[in-house]
Amino acid sequence: MTKKVLVTGSAGFIGFHLTKALITGGFQVVGVDNLNDYYDPRLKKERLNVLERLVVKYDCIDSYRFVKLDISDTIAMKKLFHESNFDIVINLAAQAGVRYSLENPEAYINSNVTGFANILECCRHQNIDHLLFASSSSVYGLNKKKPFAVTDNTDYPISLYAATKKSNELLAHTYSHLFNIPCTGLRFFTVYGPFGRPDMAYYSFTKSILKGLPIKIFNNGNQERDFTYIDDIVIGIMSLLDMPPMPLVSSVTSSRAPFEIFNIGNNKPISLQRFIRAIESAVGKKAVEIMLPAQPGDVASTYANIDPFIEKCGFKPNTAIEDGIKLFVDWYLASK
Repeated sequence: MTKKVLVTGSAGFIGFHLTKALITGGFQVVGVDNLNDYYDPRLKKERLNVLERLVVKYDCIDSYRFVKLDISDTIAMKKLFHESNFDIVINLAAQAGVRYSLENPEAYINSNVTGFANILECCRHQNIDHLLFASSSSVYGLNKKKPFAVTDNTDYPISLYAATKKSNELLAHTYSHLFNIPCTGLRFFTVYGPFGRPDMAYYSFTKSILKGLPIKIFNNGNQERDFTYIDDIVIGIMSLLDMPPMPLVSSVTSSRAPFEIFNIGNNKPISLQRFIRAIESAVGKKAVEIMLPAQPGDVASTYANIDPFIEKCGFKPNTAIEDGIKLFVDWYLASK
């Protein structure tokens, strides 16, 4: 029996790539997105065009439907769930970005808190098999213990974005406990790749280096990130779809809810300088660098402990930064 999957944020970076995999994997997919203008909506529309061409190519038009919808719209969300009978819900819709949360906090509360609460409330009234939702490595804040483990304390976020993602985890656990909803939270670590977000450093760096413009490097370059290629993220999510958590007694939290949190990262922190060298190599030009102090809300380093994730699904992200950046740059040049 074909499973019906709801993907929120399906015109976003991760949502788009995941929806492609679900369509070609034989799932029946409903994608929703509000197509906001946080970055150029034309990129989101191009992603949707790719999905439309994909269903034509594979002759599976009845297996995919897109609905323009804001998950913070309670009435619209209830109507969508009432009309559908989802087996799996994957919430990737969110207002992204750490620095933008300093300028427009309301957008984060509306989408990341109210919107996610709507998702949970709709799942409560529908007997879904599994709810998966995007969290973020940002929840670790200024955690000095490396690598970051899901058992680490995450009570002290340093950005509003991180705080909203932490709230998602708390809300999901509560609904899982009260209403027996199988929930899996995914703490993504700096995802990159083709069709990526223009506000991300690798995208803006590539654009600037190609044009011979200087790039701004915050914290004087003293940063490292656990960069994770998009295909590894998609494989990770797909591997968990049919593996909902079971009620258990955790040795750490004593929670009996069918609820789990996983890090999904490359498990290999990359220095900002190596990251820039990878872009320079892929584009064939040197960068002009401007060193600046750290920005509010930024963390110096991220590093994912993914042992529980590997144990659960048997997969380890393994795309080298040089290979992933080359694939992104190839796409970027072809798209111009």
